[in-house]
Amino acid sequence: MSGRKNKKNMPLWHPVLWPSWLLVFTLYLLALLPMSAKQRFGRRLGCFLEGKLRSRAKVANTNIATCFPELDDAAREQLVQDNFVACARGFLESIHAWWRDMSGFCEGAEVQGLEHLREAQARGKGVLLIGGHYSIFDFALPLIACHLKKPGYMYRPNNNPVIDRMIENGRRRHFGIRPFTKRELRPLVSFLKKGGEVWFACDQDFGKKTELFVPFFGTEAGCITSPSYIARVSGASVICVSHLRMPDGRYRVIFSPIQEGFGVCKQSDSEAWSRYIEDTVREQPDQYLWLHKRFKTRPEGSAKVY
Repeated sequence: MSGRKNKKNMPLWHPVLWPSWLLVFTLYLLALLPMSAKQRFGRRLGCFLEGKLRSRAKVANTNIATCFPELDDAAREQLVQDNFVACARGFLESIHAWWRDMSGFCEGAEVQGLEHLREAQARGKGVLLIGGHYSIFDFALPLIACHLKKPGYMYRPNNNPVIDRMIENGRRRHFGIRPFTKRELRPLVSFLKKGGEVWFACDQDFGKKTELFVPFFGTEAGCITSPSYIARVSGASVICVSHLRMPDGRYRVIFSPIQEGFGVCKQSDSEAWSRYIEDTVREQPDQYLWLHKRFKTRPEGSAKVY
């Protein structure tokens, strides 16, 4: 733990961090590739990583077996491979967003439900956008932010200061997006009260910080209740948002209708955004972050999933 803290507080040019700078330079070179080349490389990279990262492949297989019990072994294995490919492509798309121009993709993306976002913005109390960890990762940030007036997002800083700087600089270069950490809830609430819009992907297992459980594909999944708290104290309108890479290569963003009454009941709030994410995943099941142990924390007395 002390080593991690020391590394996090090191000067950016400390010799220990030189390999990280080499990685950043390598990713920058990859970002220069045309998007079509990134997509082809992403397929090969995803297939390669599935064979190398067997522990992650096992997690993905277990998640998919839990959520799609109707699939036979062959279909499940294929979905695991497709998921690795989707995530590898998503990572390459993300580095594109960190360094390259995104205006063409913002203009070309299909957008549904924009009228719901406009209605929420018109209320003048800010908008909390609840999303999920779909495969296009940071590539989605400008696709969403281009429709916002005062964009922000919740994030967890990377423990490596060089990598954190790369990611955050890449994100902030689009539309003046403002970041907030979990320790900045008070500034975040103030930002929303002044008409800001904050994107929050909260569909992760938070371990001991889990506050309640809701069904996700029929299996209880742990949740935090920060979205409910933020909505209640800020008065912001709440909208769910999804972002997918479609089979034809286009990108699509959907804004849900305003979640009226969000913030009154933590349980029903969590069930609502979890159900929205599940519906999105069912449409494109390869696009979700199945590599994450979503069901790691279990209700008392429940059997372990992993």
